[in-house]
Amino acid sequence: MRVLVVGAGGREHALAWKIAQSPLVKKVYCAPGNAGTASVAENVEISADNINALRQFAMMKGIGLTVVGPEQPLVKGIVDSFEESGLRVFGPSQRAAEIEGSKVFCKDLMKKYGIPTARYEVFNSPDKVKLFTREDEPVVVKASGLAAGKGVILCNNGTEARSAIESIMRDRTFGEAGDQVVVEEFLTGQEVSLLAFTDGKTVLSLDSAQDHKAAFEGDTGPNTGGMGAYSPAPVFTDDLKGQVMNEIMNPTVRAMAKEGRQYRGILYAGLMLTESGPKVLEFNARFGDPETQPILMRIDNDIVPVFEACIDGTLAKCSLQWKPEPTVCVVMAAKGYPGVYEKGKEISGLDSAGNQEGTVVFHAGTRMDKGRVVTNGGRILGVTALGTDLGAAIKKAYSAVDKIEWDGIHYRKDIGKKAF
Repeated sequence: MRVLVVGAGGREHALAWKIAQSPLVKKVYCAPGNAGTASVAENVEISADNINALRQFAMMKGIGLTVVGPEQPLVKGIVDSFEESGLRVFGPSQRAAEIEGSKVFCKDLMKKYGIPTARYEVFNSPDKVKLFTREDEPVVVKASGLAAGKGVILCNNGTEARSAIESIMRDRTFGEAGDQVVVEEFLTGQEVSLLAFTDGKTVLSLDSAQDHKAAFEGDTGPNTGGMGAYSPAPVFTDDLKGQVMNEIMNPTVRAMAKEGRQYRGILYAGLMLTESGPKVLEFNARFGDPETQPILMRIDNDIVPVFEACIDGTLAKCSLQWKPEPTVCVVMAAKGYPGVYEKGKEISGLDSAGNQEGTVVFHAGTRMDKGRVVTNGGRILGVTALGTDLGAAIKKAYSAVDKIEWDGIHYRKDIGKKAF
């Protein structure tokens, strides 16, 4: 079988890496890919949101399975387009992907079906904002549309909230994503992620992971797409997972079916473990990044049959086997990320880091330039290591990080420490 992975980030490198290990797979293509995916797949110069060109390529090459990484092509309808041409593709339809594409739709769905989430209000104009909290209470302001994981602003009081809304709606900080704004109550607790495969009926959960969204140590600074992750999250007990499956994941898949939006693919729940129980911060319609890197490193069986079962509606026959060892992913980013950063910096030490036992350096924002690997984004690498325990995995990941250099590195030095 020939497989096409759509996307260019660390998540897509991890997907291509895992898919290439399948005995069912003859060749993997990655569009557009990066300098790292080129080691496990053939990169194709087609952007992830050029749906027509991707469909034509898949038909021409006889692609047996397409796995879509990023949210943009899903929200634009790549699954619908491929299926209309008779192609097998893993991911939710355009109508189902709206669970990520519109935070307003997502919040309204949860309210309608009693899925636990934060209180919220929706605003279509900055002139009509009326906060439901006291002026001195914190709130969370979110652009409703896609904003590459950066459209969430934590505000300490009403003044900051109104400033954030002005920035999103008037200054268009996140472009069209800010046409509508959601203002939520500020939830406190530990934040964890649970991802699950689903064929629209059966829901098969993956092991838990904990992401680190803030740019700097101690969870300070602006929100990013994710500065690192580890799996499993010790705070996420088996009892808690059962509660999340019963109260959140299964009800959401059933709710989407009732709405005529049958959900197939990966459903990602970003959760806050509050004193009153787990609540949904957001749903994503695809694998998380960087959670995918440590999670896929721990899956001990072939995932290609699981992708196919989600497409065929036979997921009830599948199971997942897990390596007991925990994994840690440290994201190495460009100086200035998530703000302004430079590209084109040569990276050294990749071979030395990648040759370390139990370590994989997943590329995110990289490209080849005259035989050199150079930076090409905000998040550059996801250095992922497996250890006998979490402390050993953390030590191993940072040992590999220390071997890698370029001009202007930024990374957090406390990934995984909140587990202790």
